[in-house]
Amino acid sequence: MPTSTAERMTRDVHLTGKDLMNMVQLRPKDVGKYAIVPGPKERLDSLIKKIESPVKNFAFMEYTMYTGTYLGVGVTAINGGRFAADTAITTEILCNAQVKYLIRIGSCGSLTKNINIGELVIATGAVRGDGVSPYYVDDNFATEPDQALTKELMQAAKSSGLPVHTGKVWSTDAILRETKEHVNSAVDQGAVAVDMVSSVFLTIAQTYKIPAVSILAVSDNVMTGQLGFMNPDYYMAEGSLINIALNLIKAKENK
Repeated sequence: MPTSTAERMTRDVHLTGKDLMNMVQLRPKDVGKYAIVPGPKERLDSLIKKIESPVKNFAFMEYTMYTGTYLGVGVTAINGGRFAADTAITTEILCNAQVKYLIRIGSCGSLTKNINIGELVIATGAVRGDGVSPYYVDDNFATEPDQALTKELMQAAKSSGLPVHTGKVWSTDAILRETKEHVNSAVDQGAVAVDMVSSVFLTIAQTYKIPAVSILAVSDNVMTGQLGFMNPDYYMAEGSLINIALNLIKAKENK
């Protein structure tokens, strides 16, 4: 219990998503209709090579945002973070900048022997094991991607020629504590894959009512212990995510 001399905060919140947007001098008119959000900077570098006339919006800490066009439609690209906390920052910026659609392209570990390294997983929901989303929603909140956009993403992913799986994704902050107790609990809740960001990415998008989806390349298999981070199959799948995201935009724009 606070003592009688303890100072109390009277502001509603110290820092908002709009504050962040103002800090990086970003305006809604500066972003595209679509935002494609990879995790690492290397994946962002590959993405902007396929966007026409990309202009750097800002570079802040380790995040860099570009906006250009694809088939005449505005597209923003940003390395959205590898972990829940930094993903929350970039997702807040994108939502406050009023992008219309959010597309996450990332990686995941398989939670079933039937999903192999180098295949793809599209999130149909999330098991929230991260430490950020509880500050946005209560325990009973059902984190889900936009259903219509997910169906369109599935069609775009099929053209890659890679096996495409669907199911819930368990997001955890503790990558080195994926013990059988935690893994089996996530599986019991319907998770078929594990990552570190999909739950917070989709949760924040939902709170802003912005359609969002998450598609992931399988880098390892938790059930078998197989690590595929240096596997060529994983790198091929990871590389396919950019084309899938762009094909989704193409299909939505009927071009």
